[in-house]
Amino acid sequence: MNKLDSGVSVVIPCFKSAQTIVPLVNRLHDVLDGTDYEIILVVDGSPDDTWQHVQKLAAHDRVRGLNLMRNYGQHNALLAGILDARKAVVVTMDDDLQHLPEEIPQLLKALTGDVDLVYGVAESEEHGFWRSLASRTVKSAMAIVLGVDYARNISAFRAFRAELVEPLRNLTDAFVSIDVCLSWATTRVVSVPVTMERRAAGASSYSVRSLMAHAFNMVTGYSDRPLKMVTALGLASAFLGLILFVYVLALFFTGTTEVPGFTTIAAMVAMFSGAQMLALGITGQYIGRLHFRSMSRPTYVIRQRVGDDSTHD
Repeated sequence: MNKLDSGVSVVIPCFKSAQTIVPLVNRLHDVLDGTDYEIILVVDGSPDDTWQHVQKLAAHDRVRGLNLMRNYGQHNALLAGILDARKAVVVTMDDDLQHLPEEIPQLLKALTGDVDLVYGVAESEEHGFWRSLASRTVKSAMAIVLGVDYARNISAFRAFRAELVEPLRNLTDAFVSIDVCLSWATTRVVSVPVTMERRAAGASSYSVRSLMAHAFNMVTGYSDRPLKMVTALGLASAFLGLILFVYVLALFFTGTTEVPGFTTIAAMVAMFSGAQMLALGITGQYIGRLHFRSMSRPTYVIRQRVGDDSTHD
């Protein structure tokens, strides 16, 4: 069966997208015309008049809008829209016209019977060098540390079956990674090459710094491997210390011991204190996450809904 005919929910997180959201939605209507679809626009605490544009767009019976109480982050906003979706297939895309609506049929075509999740991967880099490097670093962290084999081929342009949404309903963490959560539900994942454009207006809210912070949040939030690495570091430091201790004893018993030098002592102190601080820092991140979870910090809070059914839960 054509997946377009089975119903498609297009979820778009919106932040500072007043200049792009109207043409984006109009193009989506053209692409999806004649099919069963809905468009869910999630305004993530945008400081401009994006919400006013969404309210006007929601006059169309295929469009719904969610206005979050504040800026929670792209993945949290995505989660809000995904959990509100009602169709058999969910498509997620950015609000800046980099992801072309005309490429959605390519994703849906690849969502065959033995595939649950499809990523649209750019045929060529659409960002600058440093931004692209940071993005690749995040994906490498997912692949190596989190064990998500296909992580290097992921993007924010996705299509997946609604069955994958159910596990997401149990998320209570304020730090969300949609891609990691989807990897818990299925391994039947493919990627397809798609054309992506440069950002039509404004600048991306994802800086190199924020991408690296996102990578660190994913690593410490969804894996205990950093703790295992700290344990390995501790064992390696202890083993090195034992070797140095044996070396010093050997010098003493052979009568070749000289007056201890400042350089040796400083190097040893720096090495072991650095390992200790690293271990404390990573352990502290895990303790901090437990603290936030104990406070039941919300993943997102919806301020207002507009659309065909504003009372939908």
